[in-house]
Amino acid sequence: MTTLPTERFVQACLNGRRSPADSATVPMSPEDMARSAAEAVAAGATSVHVHPKTPCGHDSLSPRVLAPVLEAVRARVRVPVGVTTGAWAEPGPEARLARLRSWSVLPDFASVNWHEPGAEAVAEELLAIGVGVEAGIWSGTDAATRFAASPLGPRVLRVLAEVTDPDAATAEASARALLAELGTAHGRPVLLHGEEGGTWPVLRLAGRLGLATRIGLEDTLFLPDGRRACGNAQLVAEGLVQYRAFQRSS
Repeated sequence: MTTLPTERFVQACLNGRRSPADSATVPMSPEDMARSAAEAVAAGATSVHVHPKTPCGHDSLSPRVLAPVLEAVRARVRVPVGVTTGAWAEPGPEARLARLRSWSVLPDFASVNWHEPGAEAVAEELLAIGVGVEAGIWSGTDAATRFAASPLGPRVLRVLAEVTDPDAATAEASARALLAELGTAHGRPVLLHGEEGGTWPVLRLAGRLGLATRIGLEDTLFLPDGRRACGNAQLVAEGLVQYRAFQRSS
């Protein structure tokens, strides 16, 4: 496998598309996100990824939703803060671009799912307004191929290698296959993470490979031993323990 550039940190992914129906610990309001971010950073997170929510609990790219979240989180932490630009938050590519152009408060970075329609236009707009881009490359899609051919590849902040295989038994193999597809990733740092049952095996692999990773309620509600996590801070703390243990064993 090609050696990939590294960026050593653990990002806290606070909520994702989850809601209190998944767990009462999922932060939904700006104040709850800010508190959860502060706790996660205190536990060792060096970056925060968050999905701003409407009062009804839906992900949104509206500046009226985004600005209060960014302001609340930044009042509590001094680390880079990023947001989603997922198509589910604003399905039409043109409408998504219009949302970005209307932002009055800018995140430090935003993730762009490279397999989604209009992804490169979204990434180009983010770069134009001074927002770093995480190129979200999902396993099981053609995103790695599209990213390899993209002229924007060398300009992204990092590559978010997202392993969508939720099976603990096969997620590591899926992660290795995705990294092989990415090749040199345009020379950009790679953050590797999994989801659901694949979260912990992929995080341990990131430790062995010395890649950046992330952990939080967006990716899993459970600790490695199967217990429900109390919140993002507990996941970050355990994630660092696991990451370092497997880093030492490599």
